[in-house]
Amino acid sequence: MDGTLALIWLITSLGDMAINDCPEGCLKTQRDEPRIAYQFADVQFNEDSIATEFYLGYDSHRSKGPFRPTYGLSLTTQGSAWFGIGWKWTSQNVIDSPFFVETSLMPGLYARRDGPDLGGTWQFRSALGVGYEFDNGSTLTVSYDHRSNADTQATNPGLETLSLRYAVIWE
Repeated sequence: MDGTLALIWLITSLGDMAINDCPEGCLKTQRDEPRIAYQFADVQFNEDSIATEFYLGYDSHRSKGPFRPTYGLSLTTQGSAWFGIGWKWTSQNVIDSPFFVETSLMPGLYARRDGPDLGGTWQFRSALGVGYEFDNGSTLTVSYDHRSNADTQATNPGLETLSLRYAVIWE
């Protein structure tokens, strides 16, 4: 997987900003409901399932236009870990429906341990997900993400996860 998911994040977020935010201020600060997310994923490397991942995420209570800060920490059954800070876009602010699409881009740090060699510590994680928001504000999302160093190192095999995430409003 190349940078396709990162490009999808860029197109969805900038397109939304141009259409919906710029008439009132492209990067206007807005209040959002903060969310804590719990995610379980199948980790795939070279098209093989190699581990299970637990991911803990936090979506900020503020956004700038369509860009919402998001933080994530993941641990795998192989002992590898990743921590990143980035931006998320969701169609929840565009389409009035309980169903939504979300994309994200998060640069972060990777600790290998018994996990695969991804070519370095610095890794970008980009994701595309489809979800449903329940009446109480919690969400359930199926997501696919790709992690790589974006060719900043000589080795860049990449890593993918297919996940199920449950997020709740954090007050």
